[in-house]
Amino acid sequence: MKRRELLRYLAITPLLPGQLLSMTPEKEESPFFKGDHPQQLNKPKRIAAILTEYRPNSHADVIVGKYLEGDNQDEMDPYPRSKIVSIFTEQVPDNDMSRAMAKKHGVPIFGTVADALTLGGDELAVDAVLLIGEHGVYPMNEKLQKLYPRFEMFLKITDVFRETKTSVPVFNDKHLSYSWRQAKRMVDISKELDFPMLAGSSVPVAWRIPAVDTPYGEAQKYAVGISYSGLDIYGFHLLDSLQAVVERRKGGETGVKSVQCLEGEDCWQFLEKNKWASKLFNEAIAHSLTKVEGDMKELVKSPAVFVVDYNDGLKVAAFLLTGLVQDFTIAVELEDNPKPFSTLMRLQGKPHHHFGCLVKNIEILFESGEPPYPVERTMLSSGILDFALESRIQGHKKLNTPQLAEVSYQTPNASHFCSLGWDENGKRLD
Repeated sequence: MKRRELLRYLAITPLLPGQLLSMTPEKEESPFFKGDHPQQLNKPKRIAAILTEYRPNSHADVIVGKYLEGDNQDEMDPYPRSKIVSIFTEQVPDNDMSRAMAKKHGVPIFGTVADALTLGGDELAVDAVLLIGEHGVYPMNEKLQKLYPRFEMFLKITDVFRETKTSVPVFNDKHLSYSWRQAKRMVDISKELDFPMLAGSSVPVAWRIPAVDTPYGEAQKYAVGISYSGLDIYGFHLLDSLQAVVERRKGGETGVKSVQCLEGEDCWQFLEKNKWASKLFNEAIAHSLTKVEGDMKELVKSPAVFVVDYNDGLKVAAFLLTGLVQDFTIAVELEDNPKPFSTLMRLQGKPHHHFGCLVKNIEILFESGEPPYPVERTMLSSGILDFALESRIQGHKKLNTPQLAEVSYQTPNASHFCSLGWDENGKRLD
């Protein structure tokens, strides 16, 4: 099989997990990611955008759109420094934007992932990859998870890395995968091929009010998060947001030993029976800008909570309460501080500046070759959600999670959320 034919084959036939493509490197040195050559340091990074679909208000619109039309998506400065140089979309809905936007901005659209990464040639021809596997027509499983093909698209990307003996930074939007096994495999492959990776939600880096972070290196006892919407689609956002604040605790992240999903009256009973949860719930919801007045039990038709027990004794409760709020608030009880940490993670409608805050962090990855925060955060959040939804279909049982108990990492002492928000005209200030 010729090299070009092999690339096309790999684009549609991902390797099985653990399967290696046997090739002889042309040089003895490590063939994979090495960072920038000196002559590339001052050049804008060339990005391949690998997407499920690109339509109005999709994640592709509010991320790729900022690269093509500026941070405020108004065709005015400022723009991210990196440039989109190729696009692949797996689906093209009736309201597709990709073709018109590509034509407007002179960006080629390719028919395979491999061609988007090689620009139709035989070598990797981009400096970074945006993987946005969110939105599109895909089936649901029995756990009510939408089966977005992020893992499969990631394999197609990394198959090209293997074939060309070169790799570049990858950003993966939202969950790594609906499956814990697949999420872990993605991180394992990034380490195997030695390329930097970042992933996750836009919520942890959104404008915080107040603009504070959990004290770095201080012991934490309990944490509560409150949000709304579907268990899968927004449950991930809430868990990733909680993980962003609890990972800063003393000793760093130590892993999760059990997960449970409670719904309906069991959710309210958990809140009433656990004083720590009730205390932090009230502290968190005091920051909400959207709280509806009235009886919670009347307002919320399908209450749910994910209860997470960590190896080091930290307990977390993530409440999804559609009908009560439409924002994200969090509170954490610190071991040696009588006043809990609490904040609002505020989102914005169009042009969705919380995604601009995310793009700022993606650009750190692309420009420096170093992720601003560990990809293990999102790997763990993805796993917690997968096991929480498994708990739900197993009759809301508490599930021991030895797989998640093995996850440990240390996050840097740096905060990456936006602290200034936007002005009266809706323009982002930081």
